[in-house]
Amino acid sequence: MKARVKWVEDVLFVGESGTGHTVVMDGPEEAGGHGTGMRPMELILLGLGGCTSFDVIDILKKSRQDVTDCVVEVSAERSEEAPKVFTKIHVHYTVTGRNLKANFVDRAVKLSTEKYCSASIMLAKTAEITHDYEVIEQV
Repeated sequence: MKARVKWVEDVLFVGESGTGHTVVMDGPEEAGGHGTGMRPMELILLGLGGCTSFDVIDILKKSRQDVTDCVVEVSAERSEEAPKVFTKIHVHYTVTGRNLKANFVDRAVKLSTEKYCSASIMLAKTAEITHDYEVIEQV
């Protein structure tokens, strides 16, 4: 994998992935930011949410569960001192579908967080990561 980050001005940067997708990153106002992009640490949380969502959906589909929606909300706390690493992260999954079995969702979440999600496993080296989920029956 490769990534490229180009400085634009002040604390504004444009990141480009090896697959050619771009994202604008900007720092906080107190550091000269203008609120025109996501902060780099926000992108890390989005990466975690995307990585684990991918796993959970994939596992549930392979288990023949009729999933119609999956929303993952990630909240985090950071260290007060530099480096301001994440110290606590909570991941909440809301999985919607028809006749979903809660034990299948539980298994998918555990497999993702303990075996498959590289982002979760990597971040767990500095942060306490907790998870919970809810299953919503679509009518």
